[in-house]
Amino acid sequence: MALSEAARAFLAERRFATLATINPDGTPQQTVMWYELRGDHVVMNTARRRKKDQNMLHDPRISICVEDEYRYVAIAGVAELIQDQVVAQSDIAALALRYEGPERAAAMVRDNFSRQERITFLLAVANADVHGFEG
Repeated sequence: MALSEAARAFLAERRFATLATINPDGTPQQTVMWYELRGDHVVMNTARRRKKDQNMLHDPRISICVEDEYRYVAIAGVAELIQDQVVAQSDIAALALRYEGPERAAAMVRDNFSRQERITFLLAVANADVHGFEG
């Protein structure tokens, strides 16, 4: 399903996504995440060896929900994991800039992110459930 311009504008605003992954025992695990919509993919990034990336290595099926009261965009699919450190570091720098602004982002990259092994994951917007954008 293609996202409407209203849904794209909603996702372009500074919001947070709730990411759901699947634990090895089949139970859900949720995390609040930074994200960015790039074309027809949602880009997210995490430090390696966290619960969410371990879950995705085991089972790459994920979903996210970005909400504002009764308006929301929920997207489900199979995550594409990118472990290349040049790409992953570039992505976390872009996300930090989006959420924290230039000064704080530069400090976060310098003091934290550049010292971590990072992983980027992409989620195609093909399976989107959009609510509250009618009319």
